Amino acid sequence: MKILSAKQLAEADQSTISKQQISSIKLMERAATLVFERIHQRLNAAPVPVKIFCGIGNNGGDGLAIARHMMEHGYQVTVYVTNCSKKRSPDFLVNYNRMKEVTKDWPILLSCKEDFPEITPQDIVIDAIFGTGINRALEGWMADLIHYISESKAFKVSIDMPSGLYANTAHQPEDAILKADHTFTFQTPKLSFFLSETASYVGTFEIIDIGLDPEYLIGIAPLAELIDREAAQIRYKAREKFTYKGDYGHVLTFAGSKGKMGAAVLCAGAAINSGAGKVTAYLPEGGNNILQTSLPEVMTLLGDGNDFITDFNHHLKGTVLCIGPGIGTEKDTVSAFAKAIKQQTTPAVIDADGIVILAQHPELLTTLPKDSILTPHDGELKQLIGGWNNSYERLEKVQEFSKKYHLILVLKGAHTLIISGSSMFINDTGNPGMATAGSGDVLAGIMASFLAQGYDPLTAATFSVYIHGASGDLAAQTYAHEGLKASVISNFIGPSILQLFRNPPQEQDQEQEQ
Repeated sequence: MKILSAKQLAEADQSTISKQQISSIKLMERAATLVFERIHQRLNAAPVPVKIFCGIGNNGGDGLAIARHMMEHGYQVTVYVTNCSKKRSPDFLVNYNRMKEVTKDWPILLSCKEDFPEITPQDIVIDAIFGTGINRALEGWMADLIHYISESKAFKVSIDMPSGLYANTAHQPEDAILKADHTFTFQTPKLSFFLSETASYVGTFEIIDIGLDPEYLIGIAPLAELIDREAAQIRYKAREKFTYKGDYGHVLTFAGSKGKMGAAVLCAGAAINSGAGKVTAYLPEGGNNILQTSLPEVMTLLGDGNDFITDFNHHLKGTVLCIGPGIGTEKDTVSAFAKAIKQQTTPAVIDADGIVILAQHPELLTTLPKDSILTPHDGELKQLIGGWNNSYERLEKVQEFSKKYHLILVLKGAHTLIISGSSMFINDTGNPGMATAGSGDVLAGIMASFLAQGYDPLTAATFSVYIHGASGDLAAQTYAHEGLKASVISNFIGPSILQLFRNPPQEQDQEQEQ
């Protein structure tokens, strides 16, 4: 699913109006009707007070149309219009006049702080004040209204965007942004829905397909692409019957040191659990018994060091290198790391201490094979590219870094981002229980495995992140968020791949009803 900018969505609206030969008011009515139907499915005309706050632009027009549908179906609705300017959009005015069809009471105009109505915990508030067209921070009593609604105990639903939130540009910490519990967003999610500074304003969200011009949507280059179940299905490579282990590649993990051998076990274990034909663990001597006892399926190669890897004496022809988890940053380990990556001719996966070494020795970045995959968390990323002032600056710096060194970066987080040059992908799986030690080691092993199985680097990165998150989601159904640990996530890799091609519960229910 493509994630578009506010400008692109406005262009999509105009393209739809032109090609489908409909008016903008009919497109607005289509969108509002679809939102109303979603609300009606949940509330079923329950006698709950609904307060709808409308701006005077097109988002306010959406709100007025939703209000009209709710009134027609017997809901207890009160409509408020923010009387902040004389400039009302034409479609807002059409829907304002249509209110006469369902009520004798005109919407209540708000012009100052003293006009704010009481909002109780029993209310449902629908926010239709500002949408994607907003381009400056709110001030004065309008900012006060946003704070007032946000601080209320009512359940708050935003239409398209929480008012005050930009779709794809940075805001200041002091900006007034409505904090919604749920957002109905039109056609595509917005980039701000996935970034740490802004996602909390959105709450949960639903995407309402309002039938925008498919030709435009297919042809436009998006800001980002959402990796959801459908996208993962497309990326999956089914196996043929007459194959053997050599067809599924050989992963070499360069991981572990004294006190951190668990990283080597988790990384190698995830690689074998993800379907690599063979996995070999390159280890310090002191880690051999730990690895072989934990993972009998994995072969070992031992360096000369007992507590940490001090050299690299393996020829990497035909293997995919996964390097960094738990290796430390000892001087001899750095030398061994440098030797390994200089020898590697195909894309490698670099994680954890491997990224720290690259940050400390940036000259090694130019020796990495093109399209190698780096998997930093934010602390490691700051060492690599320096700090940032906001999430958008972070993305810009990562894209510049990716282009400069021809690398793929996987930015781990609640919504893991995969960046390759100007292309960006956002993962749609995972949960807070995955914020646990070793989870990143598992992800690194999965990526190396899919690289070894012949997935191209960008596909390996995006598909691996999805499967890693989906494994955590499946595991959480049994263990809860609090009970997740990295080895449990790894054990659910196979079931998560199976789940790709099983009907979700809601689809199974629909089939049974039919």
